[in-house]
Amino acid sequence: MRTLGIDIGSRAVKIALLIDGVLEKAEIISTMKFYRDFSKTVDGEVMVNLDALGLGEVNQVISTGYGRNNIQVAGAKVINELKAHVYGALYQTKLENFTLLDIGGQDFKVIKVENSIMTDMILNDKCAASSGRYLENMAAVLEISLDELKKEYVNPVQLNTTCAVFGESELIGQIALGHTTSRLAAGINYSLYKRIKPQIQKLKSKVLVLTGGVAQNEAIIHYLKEDFAEVVIPEYPQINGAIGCGYLGLIKERKIGNA
Repeated sequence: MRTLGIDIGSRAVKIALLIDGVLEKAEIISTMKFYRDFSKTVDGEVMVNLDALGLGEVNQVISTGYGRNNIQVAGAKVINELKAHVYGALYQTKLENFTLLDIGGQDFKVIKVENSIMTDMILNDKCAASSGRYLENMAAVLEISLDELKKEYVNPVQLNTTCAVFGESELIGQIALGHTTSRLAAGINYSLYKRIKPQIQKLKSKVLVLTGGVAQNEAIIHYLKEDFAEVVIPEYPQINGAIGCGYLGLIKERKIGNA
């Protein structure tokens, strides 16, 4: 059984191929490259070139993600991205009870999972100041890379603006005051964490599962570990949604087979 999961993001497309329930391929492709080199649009549907992706034939395709409402993958079943991320975390961690925090390029999600079922959720997709895009923009102001930024968490400069646009102006003001780059970088990381923390507290569990691109941010992980007894980062945090699509497809196929 070959099941393909596709998570169409605003900036990247994630794919996961499960063969008989085993993850055989996981890949991240820029959204532009995906549309330019691996697909074409016919009658409003995206036809994915599976051979070009090195996937071969598949039995079923399940898609989700940022573009799911206006981009239909031909022949694919579309599922809610919250469900996709929950199933991805279930597959990757084998946990049954946890709080899932997914911080993506343009939003973040907090999901409470109890006995392998989503019981509550909080979604913030209205403000870039609570997403990975904020970190990218602020790193550009500091003229450092994201790899440099993500390591800094000691003695953060206080940044209080809750808007990404005004946050850049506040950061420039702090630069003018002569703070070190490391403290400024730590302040950027901590300001993102401050905005997310109240939402996590509302759905807190003993275990936090962290996914999304920001799951690679060492500073955010450091702050989270101060509030949670255990922080779990799956092997493929950025591809979690695509893996969830593939896993959900496998479960449904098994149920049909056992009916």
